[in-house]
Amino acid sequence: MTETIERTNQLHALHVGGPTLRFRYAGRTFLTDPTFDEPGDYPGPITLHKLVGPAVSAAEVGAVDIVLLSHDEHADNLDNSGREFLKTVPTVLSTPGAAERIDGVQGLENWETVTIDGIRVTAVPALHGPEGCEPLSGIVTGFVLQADGQPTVYVSGDNASVELVGQIVERIGRIDIAVLFVGAANIGRFGDTDVTLNANTALQAAELLGDAVIVPVHGEGWAHFSETLERLERVFEYGGRRGQLRIPPLGTEVTV
Repeated sequence: MTETIERTNQLHALHVGGPTLRFRYAGRTFLTDPTFDEPGDYPGPITLHKLVGPAVSAAEVGAVDIVLLSHDEHADNLDNSGREFLKTVPTVLSTPGAAERIDGVQGLENWETVTIDGIRVTAVPALHGPEGCEPLSGIVTGFVLQADGQPTVYVSGDNASVELVGQIVERIGRIDIAVLFVGAANIGRFGDTDVTLNANTALQAAELLGDAVIVPVHGEGWAHFSETLERLERVFEYGGRRGQLRIPPLGTEVTV
């Protein structure tokens, strides 16, 4: 147990809001799914409503070395200001489709690994809804970060599949920190089926992840999130795993 604490203490994270988390890892600064717009509506096949602006502005976030972009097709994962932010970042990793749509993005297939300054970044599968949802929800990727002397970090992206989490653990091995996109996102496209982890499926994922520290993000700020972080906390407490959960405060850097 002592070894786990020593390793996880090396990750410093700042929650901007929604899916946007800045963290420092192995001497480099990472950012997940940039969203810096103020509240507003995003018309499309299904209109998304942003309710809360970023706790930290793009300028306050500062220089970022690597963006981990789970997908580019939904405004709650990449909004207008986020697209502008990408232009300032040397390395943006995402799906092959995102690489076709956005200049400068490097697309990774599932299980493909790139090494950047000694950090191994592996793209891992994610499913943004029920089986067969891709024609409507699009292709999403998660990421696993590994480096010598550093914790292994899993970033789920917009993944609703507990089964895929199990496959990732089976293939990667021990994961020390898991950044899980939660919130039970539901736009009504698949009835009552959520398109991101809900409290119950997040708990099931945590069980598969062993004693990994669970950092939930993407659980507030948008109208289509159908569960609160308070419910997530309560379900983890009832499930005997509250000690694993580290809900990052908005706008304040913390160590996890």
